[in-house]
Amino acid sequence: MSTPPFLKLPVCASAVRLATSRGSFASFVAEPAGPVRGTALLVPGFTGSKEDFIALLEPLAEQGYRTVAVDQRGQYETGGDTDPAAYAIEELALDLLALTAALGTTTPLHLLGHSFGGQVSRQAVLTADRRGGPLPWRSLTLLSTGPAAIDPNEAARTKLLIDALGGMSLEEIWQLLQQLEQDKPRPRPEIGEFLHRRWVANRPEALVVMGGHLISAPDLVAELAAVELPKQVVSGEQDYAWPVPEQIAMADRLGVRHTTVPGALHSPNAEQPAATAAVLAGFWNSAE
Repeated sequence: MSTPPFLKLPVCASAVRLATSRGSFASFVAEPAGPVRGTALLVPGFTGSKEDFIALLEPLAEQGYRTVAVDQRGQYETGGDTDPAAYAIEELALDLLALTAALGTTTPLHLLGHSFGGQVSRQAVLTADRRGGPLPWRSLTLLSTGPAAIDPNEAARTKLLIDALGGMSLEEIWQLLQQLEQDKPRPRPEIGEFLHRRWVANRPEALVVMGGHLISAPDLVAELAAVELPKQVVSGEQDYAWPVPEQIAMADRLGVRHTTVPGALHSPNAEQPAATAAVLAGFWNSAE
């Protein structure tokens, strides 16, 4: 999971619930002080939340971008029901289409998906393209995501989590993880408390379905390459979920640029936010 570097919202941002045709979604919205150049919709990954993007809010707003980060269905403060079918990637993609419509922006709208969120964003683009007509986004950024299933080692760990969810509560799994990782560096107390709170707030059904997708995700790169939409692939220098060479190869197949954020791993948005914001704003400016 991504670990946000801090939790206090910048003065340009507020926590809101975005009402859509498919329910309401917990969100952070950051507003530029000056003219709005565009809007960015940021989608978190597996076990993540809007807080994964908290360090991007101010630098992107300073670049003129109204920035909207959300909790997906089943995540943290958005919540969800007990029906596993609600968390199929096709349903999550429809959520992004509903969020896009609800934003109702008259400025260019840029879609970004981190990790699993990248595959949800990809599915949303493919769904919208199949419907015909103009796409509602000006660009797509795939951040630390890959073409298909996650790395086999990570898939094995995800399978262990799915199996554990069959007989253990989220709190029990959290306590077990703390024992297994007791030799690793600990985050600051307030960050650790947040990570705990976020973990137990996830819908178990969502974790099972999302995790299952990551283990067996199909390769849809060719389909995405056929969609006429500016795209980019961004990663850290190393990535445990999808090896960086795999992400570079995906960018080549898409016919787009791959950018490496120096000093970052799987979560450039949290690990190197200033450099990541510069990459994003530069691409969005060019896409407009």
